[in-house]
Amino acid sequence: MEAPALLAGRARYQRSTHGWVDNLHDDALTHTVRITDDDRALEVAIVALPAPVYAIRQARLTPLAGRIAPSVAAGFSALGGTPMVGGLTRRAAEILGEGDGATLAVDALIEVARLARQVAKMPRAEAEKAAAGALACWTLDTQAWPELPDSCFTYSGAGRALFATRTVAATGVPDLYGPRPGQRRVFERRKHVRLERADGRLRLFHSMHDNVHGFELTLEIDLASGKVVKADHVTPRLPYMGVCSEPQRTFAGLVGETADAGLRKRIQATLGGAAGCAQLYDLTADLLKLLG
Repeated sequence: MEAPALLAGRARYQRSTHGWVDNLHDDALTHTVRITDDDRALEVAIVALPAPVYAIRQARLTPLAGRIAPSVAAGFSALGGTPMVGGLTRRAAEILGEGDGATLAVDALIEVARLARQVAKMPRAEAEKAAAGALACWTLDTQAWPELPDSCFTYSGAGRALFATRTVAATGVPDLYGPRPGQRRVFERRKHVRLERADGRLRLFHSMHDNVHGFELTLEIDLASGKVVKADHVTPRLPYMGVCSEPQRTFAGLVGETADAGLRKRIQATLGGAAGCAQLYDLTADLLKLLG
């Protein structure tokens, strides 16, 4: 297996992402994402309509460090009107082109789209129902984000049934469903990625911590064989502890897999889908993307 291009001339690559959601408009939310890696840094801010439309009203990219092509910043502003739904990555890549920083800008946009699935704009009276407990939060989730049913185990029929058989602890709060006017940092997320080469192995690490999630993933790949030889992760915080916990055990099944170009597609069936965990899949797929 060849070493990733990101490790050309260095033994380690790191990237940090900080994102947050502000409620500054009557009918829209403001999503800000700042990404910093070893080569450059940028910040994007997007005002977008909430679920189920997710349409971008305004988009801005600010270069912070390193080389960011002016065409990338200009192209980002042209994203206005684009819905953050399927096909977003392809459309953004077409608009932003291949200038310096374009890949990082696309990744920042993807993170914004993910943030948009974390805060809703329900009437405050409805949002207050979250205080009633886990099942109330689950019901609000499916009302606020109509794409959730069968998107992962928690929102499948099997996941729903577990609420009646065990104690489930929810991390949702009313502000996530109906934030107060002018409320800042309604939701805040930090992610860190590390890719390094040592002792004949590639070591990959990805963490994500926010209001409702806590994930820390570690993968090790043998460079000689290209096989995954270690797959560990911990989840100190989950939206529904006791339900979201169920599909987490699938991560260890990556051991023995070949880290080839097709692995990201194969894990859609093992880590994602109606029996899996959408966050676990996204975090793992993002890690594997660094190998390209």
